[in-house]
Amino acid sequence: MAEKSKKKKQRAKKIGVVDTMFARFDMGGAARAELQECPGHGETFVTISRTVPGFKDLAVAAKNLIEKDGCDIVVALGMPGSAPIDKQCAHEAAQGIMLAQLLTSTPILEVFVHEDEASDPVVLASVFDQRSRKHARNAYWMLFEPEQLSRRAGQGVRQGFEDAGPLSPSATTAAAE
Repeated sequence: MAEKSKKKKQRAKKIGVVDTMFARFDMGGAARAELQECPGHGETFVTISRTVPGFKDLAVAAKNLIEKDGCDIVVALGMPGSAPIDKQCAHEAAQGIMLAQLLTSTPILEVFVHEDEASDPVVLASVFDQRSRKHARNAYWMLFEPEQLSRRAGQGVRQGFEDAGPLSPSATTAAAE
């Protein structure tokens, strides 16, 4: 009887992090470090990580984290290069990630930093770090604090660069005139 009255221990949620060897920054390390700072890390949720060669491999790795490892959400991190073919491949990789989301009915946050987003290596490293961390935090919020996302809706929040900020209703009225 006493055992039946005890609450069943719920399984810890799982946040998957998949990164690539091709990226010029340890995006997975930044995402994992951010998740370790979130409340409940190691108790209410755990992180499961994988690394793949390049961003075209992210979709299958993310799908496997969901289907084989039981992840509730995945953060998929990669760096497309600056050549036109890299941009085309990034588009195709993004489509693969979207398909994996649809096939698994599970969110996969695509986190790409294009090599040509900044010419200054210090700025580019900051973009890598901030975008990886902010999307990892978004994954946490999606699972545990969705109101955090709702509070930021329409605010022009950016990951990696300064926030763009919201538009005021007067700005949209002036643009229509």
